[in-house]
Amino acid sequence: MQRDAKVSILLPVHNAVSTLPVCLRSLARQTETAWHCVAVDDGSTDASLDLLRAAAAQDPRFEVVATPHGGLVAALRTGLARCGAPLVARMDADDVMHRHRLEAQREMLDAAPQLAAAGARVRIFPRAGLRDGRRAYETWLNALGDSESVRRDAFVECPVAHPTLMIRRNVIESFGYRETAWAEDYDLVLRLLAAGEEIAIHPRRLLGWRDSPGRLSRTAPEYRPDRFTDCKAAHLASGFLEATSRYLLWGYGDTGRTLRRALARHDRTPSHIVELHPRRLGQRIHGAPVIHPDELRKMRPGRLVVSVAGAKARGLIRGELATLGWVDGRDFICAA
Repeated sequence: MQRDAKVSILLPVHNAVSTLPVCLRSLARQTETAWHCVAVDDGSTDASLDLLRAAAAQDPRFEVVATPHGGLVAALRTGLARCGAPLVARMDADDVMHRHRLEAQREMLDAAPQLAAAGARVRIFPRAGLRDGRRAYETWLNALGDSESVRRDAFVECPVAHPTLMIRRNVIESFGYRETAWAEDYDLVLRLLAAGEEIAIHPRRLLGWRDSPGRLSRTAPEYRPDRFTDCKAAHLASGFLEATSRYLLWGYGDTGRTLRRALARHDRTPSHIVELHPRRLGQRIHGAPVIHPDELRKMRPGRLVVSVAGAKARGLIRGELATLGWVDGRDFICAA
């Protein structure tokens, strides 16, 4: 453990021999040189462990921990216990840090003691063959900035790319990583925000985020779209909707229907469904009357979940609700 380190890098590794060398080089060339990397080899069956040990032999800032294969959360917990610096930076073995990443995020957190953590903007690569959905997510993610924007859109998608996360060690030690049915990174972010912690996004693109068919987020069941919806529903039920079993639901397209089903498993059901579709107006869906947005003018602000895909549509809805005096985060929340 490097006692003078300003940042501990938490790097889980599993069968990453094809991408690990460039990842390690991106760490070694950081302009912030006071770092300590805890690389946890999670029972790799390729030459990943050999590569890590070779890096440690050349640079004492690398600490290698070899464990039997236990999965990502187990590796994160093992590595976190060895992180001694005031700040902990997550990194994945198939990604690439911008050379100023550690310095830029450390300076951001040093200048803003109210922040518990900072993410950063990303560039997904390789660009060839990149699907429209991933491009849209990158655009949305890179539009976030201050802590207010992160909190406002936290239930739309995960607002922090996990390998960009830099977090104060005392905070991450307090919250830790949980083994759940959904992604550990999104779960952590939502728990932090629910506890009142503030997270902001650095305005620079500080990570090359590799998109590949074998990436864990594409292969592990915890990262399936339905699991992300389950994660949102669980946190909504324990947070925004904790005090009520009834809520208004704006939108009954694919996203709205899926979220309604997930919330129903937590005994949360819509009292009304807000829609523009003329064939739905005046009907009932699972017992909830379908109303036009104009009907909200007759209602007092309550608990409204806006489940509409598309940033433009959400922006228009937010503007309309603001004119009615409904407060984002208090009276309504967007959960796409």
